[in-house]
Amino acid sequence: MRGVDLETVERPFDGCGKCLLGVRRLSRMKAATTSPERQRENVLSAAAAVGGHIIAWADDWEVSGATDPVTRPRLGPWLRGERAPFDGLVAAAVDRLGRNVVDCLNTGYRMRDEGRLLVTYGHEGPWDLDDAVDENRFTMEAWGAQMELRAIQRRNRDATEKMRRAGRPKGKPSYGFRFLRASVGGRIERVELHPHAAGVLRDVARRILADAELVTPSGEAARLNRLGELAPIDHLAVMYGRQAQGRPWYPTSLRNILLSEATLGYLMHRGRPVLDRSGQPVRLCEGVWDRAMHEELKRVLTPRETPFVGRRSNRDYMLTEVALCGNCHNRLFTQTSALQPRRYVCTVRNKGWRSARDCRPAPLVMTHRLDAWVEEWFLRTYGDGMIFETVYDPGNGVRERIAEIRANRERLRADRQSGLYDAPDDAEWFRQRYAEMGRELALLEAEPERAPGLVQRPTGETVADRWAKAADDQARKEILLDFGVRVTLFPASAPVRWVPGVVHGPHRPQTERG
Repeated sequence: MRGVDLETVERPFDGCGKCLLGVRRLSRMKAATTSPERQRENVLSAAAAVGGHIIAWADDWEVSGATDPVTRPRLGPWLRGERAPFDGLVAAAVDRLGRNVVDCLNTGYRMRDEGRLLVTYGHEGPWDLDDAVDENRFTMEAWGAQMELRAIQRRNRDATEKMRRAGRPKGKPSYGFRFLRASVGGRIERVELHPHAAGVLRDVARRILADAELVTPSGEAARLNRLGELAPIDHLAVMYGRQAQGRPWYPTSLRNILLSEATLGYLMHRGRPVLDRSGQPVRLCEGVWDRAMHEELKRVLTPRETPFVGRRSNRDYMLTEVALCGNCHNRLFTQTSALQPRRYVCTVRNKGWRSARDCRPAPLVMTHRLDAWVEEWFLRTYGDGMIFETVYDPGNGVRERIAEIRANRERLRADRQSGLYDAPDDAEWFRQRYAEMGRELALLEAEPERAPGLVQRPTGETVADRWAKAADDQARKEILLDFGVRVTLFPASAPVRWVPGVVHGPHRPQTERG
């Protein structure tokens, strides 16, 4: 490596005054790229040239040059003083610091004001921004990097507009879809549903539509995290051969995916479908669901007040929000400690709640015991029962299709009134297309409508089967909530009422079906 001794150039911080941070950045990581190795070699050479050594690396892969260095995932914490001490930065070039003049100058002046070195490969010695020559050269290189970024952005924008006019996708597929290419990195031949990701979305939509009051995007995001489902950004990374970073699902992003018209298989631009010459959305492939189901999701996912229930919990306790105190009738809480097993206990009197001022002695039971008692009772009582699931039937979608055509016709009419179709050939096209929409609308209005709604259908499995297949205690808690089960716990000194089908004993729960 050009005579550079790695053992000399790379070593821990020793307070010598030249303990430098190696900075590398790349916008797109590909298997064939050699840029990381080249940047490493250049950084080590530049550090050795000024008599310094590298104590750590701030490698920002898959990070655009337009990103402010202070907010970059790896470099940002060092610049904000959240990492170990260091004496300066070393980069392979000025454009590795950033592709924006302001960002580069801010980073350079920060190093100057903090008394740290700023070194880049190809520049003799550290940059001295108090020197007019060095300052001008540094500014010129930053300006060149910014101009190169603008040229790249302009080429990408022109290519995107060309692809959009041709009705072809460019960029990244929406969650639930995938691009098919004849060769790696080649032209997109067609778009199709991703079998697993589309199934995840359909399952989430089915659960929300079946119980919109209790099943929310927040609870579903927590459930997907517990099941280990890859978040959209990690799912995309794995599809393209990169490693997942373990990033979580977020309720807002899940809700946005469910409400996006991209799920209908449309070509999208800035969150809206791209329209063809006939005024209709450009469809890339079949949708995850149809227009009727999309409209129903929009209806149920509008902001509303929802009661707090145990479904939103991300804790692995089966009876939170299910178990109640027999004295004060408040819900039981959980306690953990290093010396004692986990337990359910009524703690509201200690919190000063008025409703619990007479709650003594407070009931307490180990979680594994109460969970086992409730599981035994529940499976004995309901385990052989067949499960029917409530699903949303979108109907035949006539109403939604009529609304869509009317909206497209109104859009064409507004464009005509604004003067877009004044030319003779455009006016003739407008009349033909407007008449076609009218005929299509008349046919739909004459078609019988099957209204959407919730229907029940057998699943072919028993309660015991679903209980056995539950992924964790949170999933089992959702089954208990679906059956309206509530568990009332009394202290050992309290008289326990008899409930048919429940085995009683010290601290045994009174289990009821609401």
